[in-house]
Amino acid sequence: MNNRRSFIKQLGAVAGAAALAPEVLAFEPQKKLWFEISLAEWSLHKTIFNEKKLTNLDFPVVARKEFGIGIVEYVNQMFKDKAKDTAYLNELLMRCKDNDIKNHLIMIDGEGGLAETDDATRNKAVDNHKKWVECAKYLGCKTIRVNSFGRGTAEEVAKAAVDGLGKLGEFAAPVGINVIVENHGGFSSDGKWLSGVMKQVNMKNVGTLPDFGNFCIKRSTGGEWGGSCTEEYDRYLGVKELMPFAKGVSAKTNDFDANGNEAKMDYAKLLKIVKDAGFRGIVGIEYEGNVTSEYDGIKATKKLLERVGASV
Repeated sequence: MNNRRSFIKQLGAVAGAAALAPEVLAFEPQKKLWFEISLAEWSLHKTIFNEKKLTNLDFPVVARKEFGIGIVEYVNQMFKDKAKDTAYLNELLMRCKDNDIKNHLIMIDGEGGLAETDDATRNKAVDNHKKWVECAKYLGCKTIRVNSFGRGTAEEVAKAAVDGLGKLGEFAAPVGINVIVENHGGFSSDGKWLSGVMKQVNMKNVGTLPDFGNFCIKRSTGGEWGGSCTEEYDRYLGVKELMPFAKGVSAKTNDFDANGNEAKMDYAKLLKIVKDAGFRGIVGIEYEGNVTSEYDGIKATKKLLERVGASV
């Protein structure tokens, strides 16, 4: 009893002090960010693919409970045979509702190049993507991310990209879905090339997803992936060129220094470019490093975005 009275007396003394000097107990409110933070599922691709510790159905739950993130970006590879499976999609939606999750976009891979110069091949790719437009609509997403891959000269592939993206954009427009292209290897990692394609497409629901890290335009083995990067586009120029068409931003990270900064990217410079472009939308965490675990890498990226974003 005496201990309880002593505690109440101490509490009263603190409260009294706060009344005389409110700053004693005052906490500086966290500065509201000018963008929202989402989590890209690719950040957990090793945990899902290699370690088999999570499934796509677990992803929105983990986003909320492990990282405190309420917006998610799916990768179609994680549920590639479920685009039309309403029972599966309903289960996913239920988990999203239970965890107060907003579905933002689906990243589409493996459905063919929308910039293939062969008409039949390109049109088949357009058709392959349509089910994902419908899936995105069902899940309440606003956007699908696609690739502008194709074989040919820069000019030939650009012409094909305008056609392929335009056709898919026309299909997606009536249901309110955006079609956005990421700088994702090959010609698409050239900011001038991709922004030029966007100007030619000239559709409100077709845009870009600037990725801070994907600016390799030539590799030792050729093609979009594989081997070491032999030529890289200026990432800061590239982001600046893509931002006028952006309907999302991908905050790529790989490694961090002792101060929690991305080891090879100037995040303050990148986020300033994004902000100066007038962007006030969703910035997605996409951790892709090998040194730090996926869970720790996601947390480190979130802290980096919050810290730098509040100061830009």
